[in-house]
Amino acid sequence: MIQNLTSVSQANLLRLYNRIWNEHYFPTLWQQAVIIPLLKAGKDPTNPSSYRPIALTSCLCKLLEKMINRRLVYFLETNNFLHRCQSGFRIDRSTLDNLLALETDIRLAFLQRKHLVAIFFDIEKAYDRTWRYGILKDLHDFNLRGNLPIFIQNFLKLRRFQVRVGSELSDFFIQEEGVPQGSVLSVTLFSIKINGILNQLPFTVKGFLYVDDLYVSCAGEDMSVIQRQVQTAINNIQNWSVKNGFTFSTTKTAGVHFCRKRKLHLDPEIQLDGHKIPFVNEIRFLGIVFDKKLTFLPHIKTLRKRCERALNILRVLSSTSWGADQPSMMRIYRSTILSKMDYGCMIYGSARKSVLQKLDPVHHTALRLCSGAFRTSPIQSLYVYCCEPALDVRRQMLSLHYFFRIASNSLHPYHNFQLRPSLLRLQNARKTFIPPFFSRMQAILVELNLNHISVTPQHFSTMES
Repeated sequence: MIQNLTSVSQANLLRLYNRIWNEHYFPTLWQQAVIIPLLKAGKDPTNPSSYRPIALTSCLCKLLEKMINRRLVYFLETNNFLHRCQSGFRIDRSTLDNLLALETDIRLAFLQRKHLVAIFFDIEKAYDRTWRYGILKDLHDFNLRGNLPIFIQNFLKLRRFQVRVGSELSDFFIQEEGVPQGSVLSVTLFSIKINGILNQLPFTVKGFLYVDDLYVSCAGEDMSVIQRQVQTAINNIQNWSVKNGFTFSTTKTAGVHFCRKRKLHLDPEIQLDGHKIPFVNEIRFLGIVFDKKLTFLPHIKTLRKRCERALNILRVLSSTSWGADQPSMMRIYRSTILSKMDYGCMIYGSARKSVLQKLDPVHHTALRLCSGAFRTSPIQSLYVYCCEPALDVRRQMLSLHYFFRIASNSLHPYHNFQLRPSLLRLQNARKTFIPPFFSRMQAILVELNLNHISVTPQHFSTMES
């Protein structure tokens, strides 16, 4: 509706925005939200914590937030105020960056026959407990003055919300702390507040953050040394969180001890706020299941089950008498099934060939359903007829695309990643070890005779446009 306004109406709306910006007034109705609770998958409907709150706010306010957020992000990025290991909702960054960092560190630890201990944190009600004064203080520390911090202060205060179930609305409740749910600015403000957590880590401990998904890792040969270093990092993080209003869940925070050694060795004993952190054999992190041996077999099995359930959609729509045509079927397949297999394929694509082949039957069955081909039709013919490559070829293509995207982003933490000469010699000597992502990509480029290609890094202003 806003996009279809006349030029006169757009000019009037712009004048309204400028008055709000310059006169430091924030409309009362824009401080209100309607919360619609949605039940999380597989959760108890009688438990209030099983619902995810979806907030509906003013569209006019969201448009102004988007304009201001663009300025704020530009200020933060051009001045390098955000930690380079924070990937959440940043231009040309994604969850893949954190997954890549974890997979690379584990592969390098395996290559050197070391242990790697990773702790995956869960922040309780991260958005609702964000310290508002802390956000304003951080903006002041960034030397940000003028209308923008005043607007953010007015934007955060006096927030109210109602809960809607069906056609019934509750009374208004006051949100005393936290950033508003469903707001355009909330993600950036939360990123500003939690940004300092990565500065609490010792130099021997690595950490990556995607919004509120944080993990820290430490590799070494002596488990007692690793335990001390990780415990120091957790103590620093805990002290920082107490001062800044965040609370870590002691029941949902977990650790994984990645190691390929066969002899018996105990997991480290690490505590968070006086509670022992449980260590598990596998953990789901940003949609990818990491097991302690990094075989990705649990992830492939889970992914295959999800895709097989989604195949039922194609089976229903593939009737010869009234079913959808092939282009429509292929669009449905790409959006409902292939997209699931594409996500993170540059990470789990390092699994053994025998493990990755478990996904091929799903791909082949879907192509037969979309094309109406017989069961006896050759697979290669299906690839040609449906204009779809094999999954291993598609994984290579997406991995190379991601590799060049990293090379074009000068702000990416792995932009200039290179193995030390000693690790290169070790990698060449131990052929049975799976190399890290960048070594795999270099091998593919050599195989395709593309290793001479150079990529020109982009600056933030170019990336933004």
